[in-house]
Amino acid sequence: MPCTIDRLVGRRVWDSRGRPTVEVELHSTAGHIGRSSAPAGASRGSNEAIDLRDGGADFGGWGVNQAVANVNGPISKALIGLDATDQSSIDQVLIELDGTSNKSRLGGNATIATSMATLHLAAASYGIPLWRYLAQGTRVRLPLPEIQIFGGGVHAGQRLDIQDLMVTPVGAQSFDDALVMAAEIYRIAGKTMAEMHRLAGVADEGGWWPLFDSNEEALEILSRSIERAGYGNGQVGISLDIAASQLGSKGKYRTNLDHREYGAEEWLEMLLGWVRRYPILSVEDPFAEDDFEGMRAFTTAVGDRVQVIGDDFLVTNAQLVINAARQNACNAVLLKPNQAGTITEMRNTLKAAQSVGFGTIASARSGETEDVTIVHLAVGWNIGQLKVGAFARSERMAKWNEGLRIEEELGGDATFAGYAALPVKLSLPG
Repeated sequence: MPCTIDRLVGRRVWDSRGRPTVEVELHSTAGHIGRSSAPAGASRGSNEAIDLRDGGADFGGWGVNQAVANVNGPISKALIGLDATDQSSIDQVLIELDGTSNKSRLGGNATIATSMATLHLAAASYGIPLWRYLAQGTRVRLPLPEIQIFGGGVHAGQRLDIQDLMVTPVGAQSFDDALVMAAEIYRIAGKTMAEMHRLAGVADEGGWWPLFDSNEEALEILSRSIERAGYGNGQVGISLDIAASQLGSKGKYRTNLDHREYGAEEWLEMLLGWVRRYPILSVEDPFAEDDFEGMRAFTTAVGDRVQVIGDDFLVTNAQLVINAARQNACNAVLLKPNQAGTITEMRNTLKAAQSVGFGTIASARSGETEDVTIVHLAVGWNIGQLKVGAFARSERMAKWNEGLRIEEELGGDATFAGYAALPVKLSLPG
């Protein structure tokens, strides 16, 4: 059933950091509407699609007037009259119209907002939720969540070197159960910080602002919070986003808290020490994006015990996933739609990751809106894991709550991915 695009509307809206971003609304000839907005990252891989910003004095240079104009001008002209249910063709038009390797002409923010809005329009034309449209009748799972408790790195003024300290409730029996567990840990972690007189608000993604004296102290407090919330015996694991590209490159890493520079071997030993001492089940970007040997050394050292995720290292790129798998440089990939610039390119990366047995995690960004597309992608494409930030702030809770609604809609057919979503055999300290 074709869904002919009749009109495109690009507009400036605002993200969770109070910065401009791009929203796109598509209308069909039959009167259906699809709408989506582009997220924005702070920690960005050098090879990901580029957000087109205006520069200059307005909004500190973060303006998106040109990106919006590209939606209302060349993108609109190219897409009117096309079939929104033919996602790959729509995205190919966007790719060719841009003509660059990183979406720098039209802006990755313009192309991904358009691409996601196309999905929503197609689903609306069938009168079904987006996740059902994506699933195409196949069985789906509610994803295993990664939920931030402490925010650091560029999300918290570099107050902590580790960018995200998260929990993953592998022992949960349902998506709802997983959120209950995370909510309790988040509450207890805040209470613990208050008792230590270290409570100072929240970071970009809603995690508690990290007033700690060391990275290891943050790990200690998170482990203690999990225990104080009543969870043990492998019920909840810790997931870390090191975001090591923010700390160094080419085998040299400098931490802010201890003002120390580490060589590659020292850095590896420090990370492995954390893995031995704490219930860590997942580590994202343990080495910088240009440190292939470091990524491979860490992945080899942890074997089948830890999920090693490539984010800046892989930038939602199918070929980089294949290359990493061939050389055992990681075993999982973070899938960010705006890193790729179109939904089709993200889907191709997902397929590549599944073909090599990688873990797959759908991820939001630090600069978000109330858009919930990422949740529907995680469910409809059976991605298995979902990372959208903390258990706080409406742009995050909109996504967690959307997962609850989908689970409720599935009713007795609801399946929770849980532990099975992970690509490795894990043994958490109990």
